[in-house]
Amino acid sequence: MKKIIVLLLLLTLCLSQYMRTLAADEDPFLRSDYSKLRPVKIARVIPSKEVAQLQEIVQDARAKGLKIAIAGSRHSQGGHTYYKDSIVLDMTPFNKVLAFDEKRKTITVQSGATWADVQRVINPYGLAVKTMQSQNIFTIGGSISVNAHGRDIRNGSLISTVESFRLLGADGTIRHVSRSENAELFPLVLGGYGLFGVILDVTLSLTDDEVYEMSSESMTTAAYTDYFLNHIKKNPDIHMHLARISVAPDSFLTEMYATNYTTRPDLLVADYNKLKLKDSYVLPLKFLFGLNRSFDWAKNTFWNLQRHFLIGRSTILTRNNAMRSESDFMDYSSDTKNDLLQEYFVPVAHFEDFVNSMKAILQEEHLNLLNITVRYVNQDEEATLSYAKSDMFALVCLFNTPLNEAAQARMTQGIRRIVDQLRIVNGSYYLPYAPFPSIDQFQSLYPKAEAFFQAKDRWDPQHLFMNNFYDDYRGH
Repeated sequence: MKKIIVLLLLLTLCLSQYMRTLAADEDPFLRSDYSKLRPVKIARVIPSKEVAQLQEIVQDARAKGLKIAIAGSRHSQGGHTYYKDSIVLDMTPFNKVLAFDEKRKTITVQSGATWADVQRVINPYGLAVKTMQSQNIFTIGGSISVNAHGRDIRNGSLISTVESFRLLGADGTIRHVSRSENAELFPLVLGGYGLFGVILDVTLSLTDDEVYEMSSESMTTAAYTDYFLNHIKKNPDIHMHLARISVAPDSFLTEMYATNYTTRPDLLVADYNKLKLKDSYVLPLKFLFGLNRSFDWAKNTFWNLQRHFLIGRSTILTRNNAMRSESDFMDYSSDTKNDLLQEYFVPVAHFEDFVNSMKAILQEEHLNLLNITVRYVNQDEEATLSYAKSDMFALVCLFNTPLNEAAQARMTQGIRRIVDQLRIVNGSYYLPYAPFPSIDQFQSLYPKAEAFFQAKDRWDPQHLFMNNFYDDYRGH
């Protein structure tokens, strides 16, 4: 009965939070992102539909000394998609599929198209995306602007799958950018957070769709590195992989389970490739996950349920469906608290030591950690602001924290202590999230940062394209 009452209270709270969010969105000139940390007044939001329209906006803004920020799905949490008194380009209506070459396995799409849009086009032809985030709701332009990575352990970060793109620069010129044409811009824009211009369209390389058997195994965090290196990476039949670390008090950062996607060449793609819709379990999962934010018993229960329903079971699905999660069970809205992501890249050999050091910090700082997902990212230093300086485990950490000044100060202190541990092991952290790390930490872990900002000054001397990320980390 107690748990039923709690669930009813949570439902009421979620509804009230949703209504408050609607009310907050009534001010069309107040802009923030998922972090809700630093809302600012902007000049206006312009839905982008045509190239000529975008050119006119850039020319007009340059003539009037205005700033432009660029937004897609707006899931970044570090002020990347808005700027004080700026014109915000809403790229989501700019979403056409321009070309698809089945034989060459390429597709060209406008930057506001989502991964779901791409999948709908390529799925009937037995093709699939190489690299993307775990969800398919994000825009292509946004994904390459953060140089995303995902579950595929063979393809690395997104930059490796981009063949070329067109960029509308601060001078109003449209440039075709590839590894051989306007090549200086290629590693700057990919992972460049919208600071070098408007990505108009992108040509991506694709791969074959295939059938996987998805299965999960449990282990300790101490055993995970050996498990991955000897049972996953060396197995050519496992193409995708992720893991989760327990945040439950009874097994805090000591237990894990890994989910592997093993190819099944004996099964026909055509028998399994109907694109799935939203999972039916999202609503109850959302309620259960919501309890994690407030109760230790809920964290224990949620962890045990995950293990119960995953370990020892298997599912058959295609690559496109494995990369088609539309679940929003972690979405959260509150006037006083929020869920904030931080992500840490740890060299494979240092995984256990880093987890142990992070565990101590989290307990000492009393940070409310809701989830840790672990992915593998191959070394890839092509992007100027590359996070994969070696083969890394990516630890995607979701925290729930009050938004008041005192709580944010505690959060900042705790996150900076964790980042200091990354410096010791030559790791890194991901830049799309709230800027808790200091400028000194940023410069230390991103040694090419100064070259990045100098290139920004050359290509956009008027600083037409701006966002809060630039202000946070340019330094003085």
